[in-house]
Amino acid sequence: MSDWLEHTVQMEVEAPIDLVWSLWSNLEQMPRWMKWIDSVTVPEDNPDISLWKLKSGGFEFTWKSRIIKVIPHQIIQWESIDGLPNRGAIRFYDRHTSSIVKLTVAYAIPGILGKIMDSLFLGRLVESTLHADLERFKQYALQKKAEV
Repeated sequence: MSDWLEHTVQMEVEAPIDLVWSLWSNLEQMPRWMKWIDSVTVPEDNPDISLWKLKSGGFEFTWKSRIIKVIPHQIIQWESIDGLPNRGAIRFYDRHTSSIVKLTVAYAIPGILGKIMDSLFLGRLVESTLHADLERFKQYALQKKAEV
């Protein structure tokens, strides 16, 4: 039996929603700003499926995800269908000259082990990593905005 642990972080990015959406919706670019993501591959014949590889230190996890909801410029929601159990959503809020990016990630960890690990250190580690990922995304988006 697994417990699901969920974390949410958000950041304002001083870039228009069209740019923010176009960068984030190209899943294969995510390793540019997500520290633990080593690769994302989207099969040409099935763009709703993506193959993910996470690497950190001596750990490596893989999983296959399916996009379950897309509303352009608003939300991309996913769930894993094989491998590391996870699910989540990235939400976008248009502020005209800027955009709010809100990332929610949930993952399964077996029973009591998950609760202990989350309360001791895992939750803070995941949230600080996700926050740093959004900061890297913000810098990447600002760089792309300057190039236009």
